[in-house]
Amino acid sequence: MARYTGPKNRIARRFGVNIFSRARNPLLHKQNPPGQHGARHRKKSDFGIQLEEKQKLRAVYGMLSQKQLVRCYKKAVSKIGNTPDNLIAILECRLDNLVYRMKLAPSIFSAQQLVAHGHVLVNGKKVDIRSYQVVPGQTISLKEASHKMPILQKALESNREIPSYITEIEGKFAAQLTSLPSFDQVPFPIEINLPMICDFLAHTN
Repeated sequence: MARYTGPKNRIARRFGVNIFSRARNPLLHKQNPPGQHGARHRKKSDFGIQLEEKQKLRAVYGMLSQKQLVRCYKKAVSKIGNTPDNLIAILECRLDNLVYRMKLAPSIFSAQQLVAHGHVLVNGKKVDIRSYQVVPGQTISLKEASHKMPILQKALESNREIPSYITEIEGKFAAQLTSLPSFDQVPFPIEINLPMICDFLAHTN
């Protein structure tokens, strides 16, 4: 599966927030959006606003591809219940995202790499598929040989809080997903209009 390797600082400047929680805030020295005319304030169309909301959601979950997001949306539509709630639960329960939420990686991109390189276990078994859907009751942990990785120590020093739907297992570099997350429980770094995104996906795919 392809991994985003483009300029992450440009994405953060585009949305005006340190969306990837980078140690060196890209907005400290360049606060305007990227591009020659980034400082100009131009009125956006309704389509432009909806498109930007969708791009925010893709960015938060590690620059998901359009194809990945559409696949998640279609899965959310097929499930019983509210589509926006289903969509956020599917995205939030991706293995790479939960590794990041557990503070086992300093960024979503680091979490993707940990999973892809086989450092992560689900119920004691190695899983190297970043999009793997974790279900409530499953335990995520790091292989014992990975406990001394510098990237892990860097993540643990972060002031991020572990969400309430994840229960940390003290001293084990592990945690359990205790329930499906709701939209208001997710610690988004930026405001996201999920109903607008779902409406946009429904009419463009």
